[in-house]
Amino acid sequence: MSVAVVVGAGGTGVTTASLLAEAGHDVRLITRRGSGPRHPRIERIAADASDAGRLSELSAGARTIVNCAAPPYHRWAAEFPPLAAAVLKAAETSGADYVLLDNLYAYGPVDRPMTEATPLAPTSAKGAIRARLWNDALAAHRAGRVRVTTVRASDFIGSGAVSVFTLTVVPKVLAGKPAMVPAALDLPHSWTGTRDAARALVAVSRDDRAWGRVWHAPTNRAVSVRELANRLAAVAGAWEPKLRSMPMWLLKAAGLTSPMIRELPEMQYQFRRPFLMDSSATEQTFDLKPTLLDDLLRENVTG
Repeated sequence: MSVAVVVGAGGTGVTTASLLAEAGHDVRLITRRGSGPRHPRIERIAADASDAGRLSELSAGARTIVNCAAPPYHRWAAEFPPLAAAVLKAAETSGADYVLLDNLYAYGPVDRPMTEATPLAPTSAKGAIRARLWNDALAAHRAGRVRVTTVRASDFIGSGAVSVFTLTVVPKVLAGKPAMVPAALDLPHSWTGTRDAARALVAVSRDDRAWGRVWHAPTNRAVSVRELANRLAAVAGAWEPKLRSMPMWLLKAAGLTSPMIRELPEMQYQFRRPFLMDSSATEQTFDLKPTLLDDLLRENVTG
C-alpha cells in the first residue's frame, strides 16, 4: 500500500486519516501539536504545515497529500494563503498528488442548488480567499506541475464537526436549554457529514477521473435548522428544542469583543436564505451515498 500525508486534525482530517489507515495505507498526520487518532498505521507528527521546506521533507515518498487544514476564521487573511501555498509546494516537490478540502464560500450567494459547475463569484473576503486557493492549485495542475482535485463540503455535522449548528445548537439541545442561533430557523440548508467529506477525499485520491476538477461531498437533502434540531432531540431523547434566531445587530455587537465572531456577519447570507448543494455527480461517479442524517446526529450526541 502507499503513503498518504494528511494535514490538519479537525473532524474531517482525523476521519480521512483513519479511513486511509483502515484501508491499509500508511498515514503521516501532520498537525501543530501532533494530535490525532492512535492507529498502528498513523504516524502523528507535530509540525508547522506553512513551512514548505519541512512539509516537503515529511511528504517524501508520499503518493497523496490531503489538505484538511484551515486557520481560525480571524486569521484567514494572514495565514491561509501561505499555508495552502506551502502544501501545494510540498506536493510539487515530493511528486505527490494534491487533494484539497474546500467549502462553498467561493460561490457567493446563489439562488439555486450549487453544483460543481456553479461559477465562483465570492462576495466575502473569506470566499475570495477560498477561490484564490483553488485557482492557484488548478493553475499548477494545468501547468503539469502536480495533479490536483478538491472536495467541497457544506456546513458540517457529525463526528468532530465545527459549525454554526454544532457550536450554537447541539450543546443547548443536549442540555435542554434554549438556543439562540445566528441563522433563519426555517429555511432549507445543506449539511455535510464529516465522515462523508472524508470518504469523498479518499475516493477522489484513488481515482484518475477525479483530477483537475471540483467534487461535492455526498450530502443529504437540505433541512432547516429547526428540523435538524428536532431530529437531534429525537435521537438524543432530549426535550423539544427551544430556538430563537439571533438578529444581525446582536451578532455584530458580539463581534465588537470577539475577533472570531466578528468574522461571521459577512457569511450570514448562507443562513438567511436557502442554501442548497447538489452532490449527485460525486455520488454517481464514485458510488458514494451520504450517511443517514440521524446517524450523523448520533455522532454529535456521543461526541
